[in-house]
Amino acid sequence: MTGYPYRRIVVKCGTSSLTAGTPNLSLPRIVDLVRQMAHLADAGLQVLLVSSGAIMAGREQLGFPTLPKGIPKRQMLASIGQPRLMSLYAQLFGIYGRSVSQVLLTRHDFQHRRSYLNARNTLTALLDHAVIPVINENDTTATEEIRVGDNDNLSAMVANLVDADLLAMLTDQPGLFTADPRSSPSARLLTEIREAEIPAEVWAAAGTTAGALGTGGMLTKLQAADLVRRSGTTTVIARGSDQDIILRIARAEAVGTRFAAVASALESRKRFIISGWNGKCRIEVDPGVGRALMNGGSLLPVGVVNIVGEFDRGDTVAVFACDGRELARGVVNYHADELARIRGKRSDQIESTLGYAYGDEVIHRSQLVLLRNTAAEQAETTQPPPGEAEPPTRG
Repeated sequence: MTGYPYRRIVVKCGTSSLTAGTPNLSLPRIVDLVRQMAHLADAGLQVLLVSSGAIMAGREQLGFPTLPKGIPKRQMLASIGQPRLMSLYAQLFGIYGRSVSQVLLTRHDFQHRRSYLNARNTLTALLDHAVIPVINENDTTATEEIRVGDNDNLSAMVANLVDADLLAMLTDQPGLFTADPRSSPSARLLTEIREAEIPAEVWAAAGTTAGALGTGGMLTKLQAADLVRRSGTTTVIARGSDQDIILRIARAEAVGTRFAAVASALESRKRFIISGWNGKCRIEVDPGVGRALMNGGSLLPVGVVNIVGEFDRGDTVAVFACDGRELARGVVNYHADELARIRGKRSDQIESTLGYAYGDEVIHRSQLVLLRNTAAEQAETTQPPPGEAEPPTRG
C-alpha cells in the first residue's frame, strides 16, 4: 500500500457527483470514479462505496422530466433505479476485475445490536474476500421512523460500523466554505478543521448551502464529518469532478476540507452507541452535568431537566446541555415516561416513585460515549453540578 496511509476507506458519491452537473447520470463520470476505486483496491486497500443515484436512475428509466415529490413516488423510483444502478456498477467494476455486492441499510440496522453486528459481519466478510460493497439506504421500504434520510449521514454510520480509517465525501463543491460560494464572493475555502469543537460560524455557513439534486446539503456533510471524527476516522469533503480526487484523498494530499480525527479509534460497543441514535430522542440536563460526565460519572436522574421524544429502555438517546450542545450519547435505563416521573429526583427516590428500579442511573457511564471533552468545558464551573449530588462512582 505504498503511498496510501489508510487501510479501509468509505467513499460517498452524491447525486451531483454522479450526474456531472446534468439532469441525468453521467456514464463518463461514473467510469472515472470506478477506475479510481478499483485502483485503490488493486493497491491493497479495502474500499466501500456509499452511492446515491437510485432515484435518479429510476427517473431516467421512466422518462420523468423532474423528480416527483412525496415519499411513495420516490420509493417507486428507487425500486426501479436501484437494480439499474447496481447493474451499471457491476459492469464497470468488472472491467477492472472487481466484484461488487449490493447492501441496503436502514436506521434500524444501526439501532439494534443484533442487526448492527449482522451488518458489520457481512461487510467485513465482503472486504475480506476483496469484494467492493455498494451501499445505499433501503429507500423502497424504509418508513419515516427508520430512514436515515440522507447518504451523508449514512456514509458516516457505515464508516463507524466498519472502523474505517477515512471517509471521502464527494460533492459538487471544492470543500467547505466560510459562506455559500454561489452567493458570497468573499467565501473562503476551509482546508482543514482540527478543533475539538467545530466553530459555530462554520455550522452557520454550512446550513445555508443545500444541494439541488440530492437530499443532503453541506450541513449534512458537516454533521457526518463531526460524527466520524469523534470515532477516530479522518474525513475529507471534496469536489468529485477534480482529477483523480479519490486517489489524492487516499494519499492524504491537501485537497478539499479535511477533518482530523479528534479521538482514537473507539471500541465496537461505543461505535454502536454513537450510530444508534435516531436523531430525535434526547435528554436535556442541568448546566453542570457535562462536567460530571467528563469526570467519569454516570447520568443520574437528579441532573435531568427535560425529555424530548419517545424512547424505550435500552434505546440510544442523546444528552444535550440546555444551550443546545450535544454532550454525549448513551443507552438509557428507563422509558421516556418513566424518566419524566423521576427527573430531578435523587436515585434513592426512583423505587418509591415508580414502584421499581432498573438501577440508580439514567445512563450508566459504561453505556455512555462523550462527544465533548475539552479542557475549557471541564473547567467551566468549579461548583459541583446538580448531577453530582450523588457520588459519580455509584453503579
